[in-house]
Amino acid sequence: MKNCHRQIIFIALVTLNLIKFSVATLFSGNYNQDFIIEYTPNHVYTAPNGRFRTLSLDHDSGSGFASKEKLLFGRFDMQIKLVPGRSAGTVVAFYLKSGDGNNRDEVDFEFLGNVIGKPYGLQTNIFSDGSGNREQRIHLWFDPTKDFHTYSILWNIHLIMFMVDGIPIRVYRNLADKGVQYPQWKPMNLVSTIWNGEGWATNGGKDKIDWSKAPFIASFRNYKVDACFWRGDAGFCRANSPSNWWNNPRFSQLNPWQRKMLLWVRKYYMYYDYCTDHKRFPSLLPKECTIAL
Repeated sequence: MKNCHRQIIFIALVTLNLIKFSVATLFSGNYNQDFIIEYTPNHVYTAPNGRFRTLSLDHDSGSGFASKEKLLFGRFDMQIKLVPGRSAGTVVAFYLKSGDGNNRDEVDFEFLGNVIGKPYGLQTNIFSDGSGNREQRIHLWFDPTKDFHTYSILWNIHLIMFMVDGIPIRVYRNLADKGVQYPQWKPMNLVSTIWNGEGWATNGGKDKIDWSKAPFIASFRNYKVDACFWRGDAGFCRANSPSNWWNNPRFSQLNPWQRKMLLWVRKYYMYYDYCTDHKRFPSLLPKECTIAL
């Protein structure tokens, strides 16, 4: 009887460990399996094999999809081809969000359309407990409407790194111990959308959407998600373990090549940084802008 009890306990412990380990895992690569359509299903096309998807915007509505799973830390890659031609006023977004409330966390890529002859803008932003206003904007060193490019978010207990084709374009560090808000406790869904942002997105809202060019279509493929699936235990997702490789201390800093490329992007392609906007913050810049790193 004792041996039987021991076997039952051993099997239970092994099962619990397997369940716990499985929390950190990969998405399948199939949009139908990993995502739900958030709104306007008739504006979403998915290839029969589930590996390619488009979102469209017309005068009636935009569209979007979101991950079935909530996630807390990890690496998120999406290949995107943006709206070709005159895309002024349109916004394509790839982001993490904890919800829609006033205290939400978000980590945003937002692609701002433009008139023909002018480049797309890429805006990044971070919300923590509902507080945002951390926009940076760059132009890209290629035409993002001609082919697919990989846009990535590395989110861990140390920092958030935005990357384009593996090149860092922004780093936001966890300075919570210095009183700076950082998204680190709320699990988030991975979301992609296309929507009408003509009130602000292009030339300060002066260039509106030309609806005669609708539908506006953005394409998505070859996503990869390696993240901690939320099962109610923030401690597991915050741990530095083999399954949570992104929390390893070596991912708390950029390597020399990454630092070089980030400086290159900031020097040649950045055209707005909230940390240098003294008109917007006339009295005091946000705290993270003044902390020496």
